[in-house]
Amino acid sequence: MKNNLPQKIDIRKFKSLFDLEYDAELGDDFFIADIRYDESMKEILHPVRFDGFLAIFCISGGLTVDINLNTYEMESNSFLFTVPQSIIRVGDYGSDVKDLHFILVAMSSEFMTGIRLDFTKMFNESIRVLDNPCIKLEGHDLEICKQYLYLATDILNYDISQKKPAVGYLISSICHVMVSVWEKKISEAQKTIQTSSPRAKMIFEQFLHLVSEYHTKERNLGFYSQRLCLTPKYLSKLVKNVSGRSASDWIDSFVILEAKNMLRYSDASIKEIVYNLNFPNQSVFYKFFKANPGLTPSQYRKG
Repeated sequence: MKNNLPQKIDIRKFKSLFDLEYDAELGDDFFIADIRYDESMKEILHPVRFDGFLAIFCISGGLTVDINLNTYEMESNSFLFTVPQSIIRVGDYGSDVKDLHFILVAMSSEFMTGIRLDFTKMFNESIRVLDNPCIKLEGHDLEICKQYLYLATDILNYDISQKKPAVGYLISSICHVMVSVWEKKISEAQKTIQTSSPRAKMIFEQFLHLVSEYHTKERNLGFYSQRLCLTPKYLSKLVKNVSGRSASDWIDSFVILEAKNMLRYSDASIKEIVYNLNFPNQSVFYKFFKANPGLTPSQYRKG
């Protein structure tokens, strides 16, 4: 029997979704790819939990990307960054898919430990203060980022013996440039919006962290409120005020995404998925699942 735990897509598996001719020399720490639309991209229309950092730079065209329950639109000359364990789904490609062109950079957690930047903190902050964490690049920022990314792809196609360290150091440099632009956008947004109290934001962030860690075993709000030393009523009100969504909705959405991920990317039977997600029986799971995507688990798996 294969592993029945929730499927996590590492860099090796993620690379297999794309037709890359040059990435074998780079190993499984990172890869960078210059991608234009083709039919194979339909493989990433389904949600995957990626066990690494991902950066997408949209050069032309447009697409939507779902990250942890939220949908974001990308347009030409914008970039998006995700952190490990994010559940990612590529959505619509826009009205003219032939124009779609983007550069994708994927990096393992091990590779990123050598880059002394707190990407997770940046990602969480951008989700909080920006309506759309896809950063639009303009002027000098755009030209610098384009030059970096085109240089990286040129090196990948260049016949040199030290390709992996050459590209690796360049990716590290790209990350510092991107974060500088990212920090500037977040700082500008913080000056113009009304934010919740720092304590409320901290508790909400702790709540999401707990849900991300325990949603396969705990769906009861009381569990999370107890871990945070709050009453369920107070936690529910705080989460609603900060995010605009109820705490129970956040929990259920994480569970639904996990179920979709397991149905699509593991060979676990529905009975085993019911057990892994800690539902009392298949009937309860079917009712819970169908209330959200509108399909039974079996229908979703076949779709």
